[in-house]
Amino acid sequence: MMISPWDRWFSTSCCLCCHVRTGTIILGVWYMLINAVVLLILLTALSDPEQYHLTSAELANDLDVMDDANMCIASAISLLMILICGMATYGAYKLRAAWIVPFFCYQIFDFALNTLVAVTIVVYPNTIQDYLQQLPDNFPYKEEISALSNVCLVLIVLLFIGCILGFKAYLIACVWNCYRYVSGRGTSEILLYVTTNDTTVLLPPYDDSVSVPPKQATPPYATATA
Repeated sequence: MMISPWDRWFSTSCCLCCHVRTGTIILGVWYMLINAVVLLILLTALSDPEQYHLTSAELANDLDVMDDANMCIASAISLLMILICGMATYGAYKLRAAWIVPFFCYQIFDFALNTLVAVTIVVYPNTIQDYLQQLPDNFPYKEEISALSNVCLVLIVLLFIGCILGFKAYLIACVWNCYRYVSGRGTSEILLYVTTNDTTVLLPPYDDSVSVPPKQATPPYATATA
């Protein structure tokens, strides 16, 4: 019997110990906490711009690093991410497969974006040196890092990005397995094998069987009288 690649890599466990539902719920809550902290920092910076407003004069540049418009956009993105992560957490908890799809799409987009960064580093290796030159002078180990060759810097950065991509791919697989598990629970069908005549009877799911109203009982027969 041929097994498709999707079924071959399907698993209901993740992190070697917990169920994919539990892993997706933990991942959704973790992402919500991170984005909530980022949103809190951005709102605090908007409320007190004199204290948190950064200019790129410190980075040997004449443009502003983060103005009010960019901070508002970043706040909106953080709020949207909290909503998406909350939907994934709710979908995994309540067995709603459609609620997990936006979070899975975000993971795919994030993975593609990081892959594009890795490809850009390979095609344009000098961008690393340009980025190091834009760092402030008091940045830790700036001189030691700048003294390394381009090949060494590219290998280090690619190794770091490769580890991140591998971890993100594993999280994507966990969320995808959770989606398949939840959607399978909603449309699962029970097969009953009858061994007497080698036939297979397909029964509907239990929830559908319970929801079907029972047939009306046949009226009792009246005794015919002459």
